[in-house]
Amino acid sequence: MTGQAGPTPESFGRVADDGTVYVRIGETEHVVGQYPEGTPEEALAFYTRRYDGLEFEIGLLEQRIRAGSLAPDEAVAAIAKVMPSLETPNSVGNIAGLRGRLDALKPLIAGQREQRKAERAHRLEESRTRKAEIVALAENLAGGTDWRNGPQILRDLLEEWKALPRLDRAADDELWHRFSTARSAFTKARKAHFAQQDEKRGAAQAIKERLASEAEALSSSTDWGATAARFRNLMQDWKAAGAAPRAVEDDLWKRFRGAQDVFFGARDAANAAMDAEFGSNAEVKKTLLVEAEALLPITDLEAAKRAFRGIAERWEAAGKVPRAMMADLEGRMRKVEQAIRGAEDAQWRRSDPEKSARADDMVAKLREGIEKTEADIEKARAAGDNGKVSKLESDLESRRAFLAMAEKTAAEFTS
Repeated sequence: MTGQAGPTPESFGRVADDGTVYVRIGETEHVVGQYPEGTPEEALAFYTRRYDGLEFEIGLLEQRIRAGSLAPDEAVAAIAKVMPSLETPNSVGNIAGLRGRLDALKPLIAGQREQRKAERAHRLEESRTRKAEIVALAENLAGGTDWRNGPQILRDLLEEWKALPRLDRAADDELWHRFSTARSAFTKARKAHFAQQDEKRGAAQAIKERLASEAEALSSSTDWGATAARFRNLMQDWKAAGAAPRAVEDDLWKRFRGAQDVFFGARDAANAAMDAEFGSNAEVKKTLLVEAEALLPITDLEAAKRAFRGIAERWEAAGKVPRAMMADLEGRMRKVEQAIRGAEDAQWRRSDPEKSARADDMVAKLREGIEKTEADIEKARAAGDNGKVSKLESDLESRRAFLAMAEKTAAEFTS
């Protein structure tokens, strides 16, 4: 099957005998130029090639407009640039068809214009929302104390602001004023904070220089107890002083800590020498502890007291012991002493005449109360008053329990 051939150049143009070339647009012919030196076929071919170039240009323009590569105003300008070649033709071909193709682009451009207008409105609304959020973030930051991260956050927000589309002037200026005010407030507060910190660090530096000098003066002291206590106070003052400027903080600490190390190193060495000297004293006290702990449990208080006094005298005469052993040895000796005192206190409580008399009096009164209650029970039983009998019997049981306790206490004072 043979396909149908397309229009030929002769369908749209002709060449006159004098070489004048015409293009046919609808029912009208337009002169496009002259080609007197060639054949009519060559003349038509020349002006047809011009048409092909124009059609190719319009085809590219159609593609760019349909793809949205050109803004609507750019598209209109591009069409306007091509139109003179169609309004005053200088080529042979389907000029009306090209005009129709360009006319068909106009509604498309109008639609793209409306779409871009809607998209711009949407972008502006998004920009308005985001700029309001940026302002709120900046104002919230300005009311806080995030001095470390705040500056970078504000810089990031500023860069984001710059990348957003501008709003109408009044709205954009109002939001920008709030944003700028928040940035300025934060920067001012941050500067004030660090100025105050610098002032505090300067005061801390002065205090720590004094403390370091005092520590260095004390480092050679051999008054171990008082000087160690003073070093503890100096350490508390050091901590309370706060941080000095970074440039001097480490050096001041090295001076202060070094002086401490010198003093406590000397004290530890002295204590070690003393411990070696006092080692033999500890062996004596260990022997005395065996003798003292043998007094327990106490069976003869007076004999235990006499024996302990002798042990205590020898204990004091034995002298000091190494510091590491002192707590254990003293604690064991103290337990024996406390046991003797406890036995002594218990004996005194048992022999207290006032307490013994009160205990005996309580026993007598409870016995009288019991006898009276027993008599009342018999009377109530004889009268047939069972409710009163039950109540009195309950009371009698309580009195007998109290009597048993009182008799036990009174017996302790007579044992």
